[in-house]
Order: sequence, then structure tokens, then C-alpha cells
Amino acid sequence: MHLGSLGRCVPTQWMTREFDAWTSDLKSICGHFNPTRYDGSNVVRGGAALSHAAGVELAQVSNDLDYIRRDPDDIRADQGDNLFLLLQLEGSCGVEQSGRQEQLHPGECILVDSTRPSIFYFGGSFSNHLSVHLPRQMLLSDRAVRISVTRKIKADDPMSIMLGALVAKMMSTSSDDNRAPHLRELLFNTTRQAFSFDPGEELFVRGDSGTGRLEVVQVLIDENLTEDYLTPQWLASRVGVSLRTLQEDLSSQGMTVTGMIKLKRLRLARARLERLRGAHHPGAIADVAYSVGFNDISYFNRSFRKLFDCSPKDVVMA
Repeated sequence: MHLGSLGRCVPTQWMTREFDAWTSDLKSICGHFNPTRYDGSNVVRGGAALSHAAGVELAQVSNDLDYIRRDPDDIRADQGDNLFLLLQLEGSCGVEQSGRQEQLHPGECILVDSTRPSIFYFGGSFSNHLSVHLPRQMLLSDRAVRISVTRKIKADDPMSIMLGALVAKMMSTSSDDNRAPHLRELLFNTTRQAFSFDPGEELFVRGDSGTGRLEVVQVLIDENLTEDYLTPQWLASRVGVSLRTLQEDLSSQGMTVTGMIKLKRLRLARARLERLRGAHHPGAIADVAYSVGFNDISYFNRSFRKLFDCSPKDVVMA
């Protein structure tokens, strides 16, 4: 990645923030995370700030903490549904997720899943990275390309260079610019290709525990989200447990299997509707509803409004 294209994100001097204020900023931007101070210091060098790049949310996170955790309780608290594309600008950051560990250095990038527990290690050393918030279901719903998370791309890899240059271009493009939708689509496609699954690697870590099974279930739902055969019984059979055991695993997350499938389908529907903003095709909303697995448009509209507090039409016309 050519850091010169992102030079505006590397100031000559960093300010300090009180630990509680820094933590509040991070949670308001990225969701529930638990930072831990290094040597008990009550100040953090750096900050957490939100901006937009051609209509995509982008967080700049800089700190000299010990580590930051995202646990199952945090995931349940905000139900975040993003893939975080991390572009390391300064210092280093250790990333642990799904049994994998990577160490990011300047110019390197990695993809992190907000729906899985994770730990970011700093050890008191300064780190500065960009976190591009990508719609998780939108990226994972393309079955032609399977995405692998928590696998870093090195600084000299052409895909890393391309992602950095593309994010830099998007940062100078407003969301109402005619080029913005095309840049977003290019970012989604580039990310899919950059982190495409290598058949020789494990897509996820299997486990006999409830937590391990939930990770397998998440992947299976994501990969088959728009298929008619996606049912609780089908999932239980694929995971190799009884339907009752699977329901008990999901109940620990405060959700049923059917509820999780419905939630993911609604989020995918919203992401697809956002791509149709400004479209005047009268059947666009129905087409999206059918495409994500809803056969009853009235039920889809009610469910959508209950989850997002707005109608599908509100999203298209925004």
C-alpha cells in the first residue's frame, strides 16, 4: 500500500485523550469494544474519529493502549454487522480472530468480522489504522467468491496497494458525487478479490463447543442466505447436531435460528436497497425482497420497518 496516498491520516503530532473519553468515542463509532490501558495510564495518545469516503463509513483509530477486546457479550449488545477493512498506517497491531493471529505493519491490511470475537494487541506501543466499514452481508452474499477473514495482505502485494489507493480516492469523493456509487462497487469487488478464499486454507475453526458451532452456523447461513433450502433443520444437519442443540446454542445469543436467518436477510435487503437509491423502477423493492428470500411483501415491509424504524421505500428515496 502506498501510504503517501493516505498521508492526510498521518499527522505530524498526536494529541492525547482521557481514557474514558477515548473509549466512548470508539464505541460510538465502531460498536462495543473493551479497551485495556497500558500500565494503568489514564490518557491515550491518539483518537477515534468517524468520516465518510464516497458514502462508506471510515473510522481512524489511533492509540497506545495494551489491547482491545470484542467479546460475545459485546456482539450481542450491538449486533454489529460489518466487515472491518483495516489499513495499517503507523506502528503495529496484533489481530486475533477465529483462532488466527496476524501482526499488521504499515502498508498491510486485513479483514475482520464484527460478528466474531476478536482481540487487537498494541502492548503500549503507538498504532494508527483506518477501519473501513463494509456491509457484511453484501460482501458475503456473492457465492462466486468466498471471503477469508483474519488473513493479512502484505504491503508489497498489488492488492494491498490497490485497496489503499482506492480508499484514498474515495476519501476525496463526496457521497453525492456521481462517481461515488461506482467507487463503492469497485471497493466491494476489490475487497472480495483481495481476500478471496484459498481452497487450501480453513475458512473457519471448527469446534465441539457451542461457540465453535455458532461460528460454523454463521458461515453456513452467510453462504446460503438467499437459498430456499436454508432452514433450521438443514443447518442442524450440516453442523451435525440435533435441532434442539442448535436452538440452545442460539438461545445463548438471545436469538432463534429462524430469527438469525431473518435478521441477516433483512440486513442484506437494506444493503441492496441502498444501492438502488434514486431508482424509479416501481418493482425494485419487491425484487429485492424476493432476492433475499422473502415471499410475502407485506411481511417483508413490516419486518423491515420493525428492525430499521423506516420503510424500504424510505431507504430507496433517501
